[in-house]
Amino acid sequence: MDVLLILCLSLPMLYSIYVLSKLLIINRRGKSCYMLAYECFMPPEDTKLDTDSCTRIVMRNRNLGLEEYRFLLKTIVNSGIGENTYCPRIVLDGREECPTLKDIHDEIDEIMFQTLDNLFKNTGISPSDVDVLVVNVSLFSPSPSLTSRIVNRYKMRENVKSFNLSGMGCSASVVAIDLVQQIFKSYTNSISMLFTNKPSMKNRAILKLKHMQRTQYGADDEAYSCCIQVEDEQGHSGFRLTKSLVKSAAQALTVNLQEMAPKILPLWERVRFFLVCVRKSIKKGETLRVFEILLGNKNKTKKGSLMNNVLGGGGLNFKAGIEHFCVHPGGRAVIDGVGKGMRLNEYDLEPARMALHRWGNTSAGGLWYVLGYMEAKKRLKKGDRILMISLGAGFKCNNCVWEVMKDLSDQNVWKDSIDSYPPASLANPFKDKYNWINDEDLSFVRFDYTKFSLG
Repeated sequence: MDVLLILCLSLPMLYSIYVLSKLLIINRRGKSCYMLAYECFMPPEDTKLDTDSCTRIVMRNRNLGLEEYRFLLKTIVNSGIGENTYCPRIVLDGREECPTLKDIHDEIDEIMFQTLDNLFKNTGISPSDVDVLVVNVSLFSPSPSLTSRIVNRYKMRENVKSFNLSGMGCSASVVAIDLVQQIFKSYTNSISMLFTNKPSMKNRAILKLKHMQRTQYGADDEAYSCCIQVEDEQGHSGFRLTKSLVKSAAQALTVNLQEMAPKILPLWERVRFFLVCVRKSIKKGETLRVFEILLGNKNKTKKGSLMNNVLGGGGLNFKAGIEHFCVHPGGRAVIDGVGKGMRLNEYDLEPARMALHRWGNTSAGGLWYVLGYMEAKKRLKKGDRILMISLGAGFKCNNCVWEVMKDLSDQNVWKDSIDSYPPASLANPFKDKYNWINDEDLSFVRFDYTKFSLG
């Protein structure tokens, strides 16, 4: 009788625990963020721009003096950018000084609608299935917004949740991903173009978001102003990049990785790192800082502190928790700096270098060309982890980690050129032709640009 009574009392309790556990599991699954696909824009062949053509465009700018001209040529020749990148038609046509609103809309429409048409076709998702729409374009923010333009073009539902991001710089892609995953926490069974949190679509996913870490380093005046849009004395608008750009990027990346490291590195690597750092820091009296780094202390760290040394190359091996590094291809110096700081080898940096060489610095879109290279080279295998590293004006460092859900091998936008990469050399073929730019004796020379010829 007592046993029967116990069973009668226990069964409802066990059933309640079972139902609660099931609800918790379902709720957790509904808040996951899966990537269904991605699509990179392939510009038309008639918009390709090699070094010689780029030099002619620079030369026709009468606002530049010889020193500015030499600086730009040095940048072009030593940038790591190849001969098959692209340029807006208004620049090729010589109309960059007076672009019309129609010119800008035509350019953005070509990029957005071609990319989205291919995305809808390849995924089989209908525009009416989209619940969340996020668009990020830093330098063009018209009214109505670009999200409204997409909604109108594809006749999306009235209750689609749309967000238009602008001014977020080269790290905007990861900002948009974070926005989507935050929305997914409140809205289950949703689709946002590339992403979904529907458990029923998990088997179609190519990647799963595992970790997200955003760092805003804008409180530092030097970091805030190292990459900024300004006007010069003559009223010409442009971007000013200061010498502190690399330094600010390193500091923001260090702060970001300090927070992310405990989440992505295995225990044994953290213990190894701790022992190495304790041995190095006992004499400096900074042992407490090692504990703070390992525990992910969020307090702001002083410049030049132990954190900048240990995460900048003093011992952490990120390969213990990451197989692939999707580094923002913002320039050769950026790639070199990230590689040196994280102790990455040329194999790790190859996707970023090749994306820069083939496509140039495509700002926030650069990460997707890097990811496309990894997939086209059949590097991405089920269970692998990818660290996306993005750096942008502000100054921001936004990183995230993806888990590969299946072996990936689509050649995507790289299909016409992947077999020729990596090339034997990344040296610019026009380096010898423009070698005179390194001649310091030319500093006093003043050219008559109307008579100057590129030959």
